[in-house]
Order: sequence, then structure tokens, then C-alpha cells
Amino acid sequence: MECMNEDLGSMLDAVGPRLKSLRQERETTLAELSAATGISVSTLSRLESGQRRPTLELLLPLAQTYAVPIDELVGAPPTGDPRVHLRPIKHHGATILPLTQRPGGLQAYKYVLPAVTRPAEPDPRSHEGYEWLYILSGRLRLVLGDQELVLVPGEAAEFDTRLPHWMGNADKVPVEFLALFGPQGERAHLRARPKRAT
Repeated sequence: MECMNEDLGSMLDAVGPRLKSLRQERETTLAELSAATGISVSTLSRLESGQRRPTLELLLPLAQTYAVPIDELVGAPPTGDPRVHLRPIKHHGATILPLTQRPGGLQAYKYVLPAVTRPAEPDPRSHEGYEWLYILSGRLRLVLGDQELVLVPGEAAEFDTRLPHWMGNADKVPVEFLALFGPQGERAHLRARPKRAT
């Protein structure tokens, strides 16, 4: 507990020099900052010199004026790594990135199919579920029942996976697409704004 209090004390002690440095970077006078924040010049001066401890009431208008988060003023430690660490799966030459972590319900994936020199022989399969695809780049060859389609970037397709289907690259460059899959036949419900009456 004592160590935590020391850490907090040193963090608060660093606020004054940080505020002064920020004001000087912005080439702002104490009088101009006072007019923008409503905090008196003497209070601002004591804050910067460390003679006055920062409070939330003082830091909020300063953060708004400088257009920075309060965390930046107090030098708060980072709250954690926001990056998603994906573990790709290799399957029949394709790279599959699972984009969802929770089991059950709709699952999201990013697929990257390698370039092909000659078209593969389709091998349609069927299983329970419902799938929605969106093409990011390249051209995707989709065999669906007795239909064969080539999807290009910006196109989407959705189908019941109980219908025999197969997907492959239709080109000599890799194809990338997003897939939503509902193992129990869940569908992706897309909402769009209604067209305004003219």
C-alpha cells in the first residue's frame, strides 16, 4: 500500500512540469490559458510549479483546452494492449484467421486463398449452418449447388450450407474474403437506414 501511495505521489508531482511543457509547446501564456479554462493565473502558476496538487476539477478544463485525454496530463500507465493476436489456421493451402473468440453463435473469419496457376477441381460439400461472404480482394470462385459464380471485391453472397458448396481462387493473385458462419443456421441480420422520402 505504501508503494502504491509513493507511485501516486510521483505521478502527481510530474503533472506540473508536464503542464508547463505542454503550454510552452502550444506557445500559450498563463493569461491566455486562464481565459480559456476559467482557472486563475496564480492557480495555473502554482500547478505548473508543483506548489498546488492537481484535482479533477482543474485537470478537466485543461484537458479540454489542450484537446488531450486526462491520462496524457497525468502520465497514467497504459491500460493494456488493445491489439488482437490472431492465430492463423492453415487448411488445404488456405490461411484462415478466426476473428471471434467466443464459442457458439455466429463465427467470423478472414480467409486468404493463394494464387492458382490452373483452376482447381470443385469438390462440393454440405453441412449444417448458414454462411455469408464478403470479398475484399481478388476473385472468388463459388460453386453452389448447380450454379458457379465468380465474386469480385465489394460483392457478397449468403447461402444455406446444407446446399453442396465449394470455394476456390478464380485468379492468379490471392483472394481475401470475410466469412460469417452460423453453425446452427443463424443468419447475419443486416440493417440499413430506410430511404428518405423526397
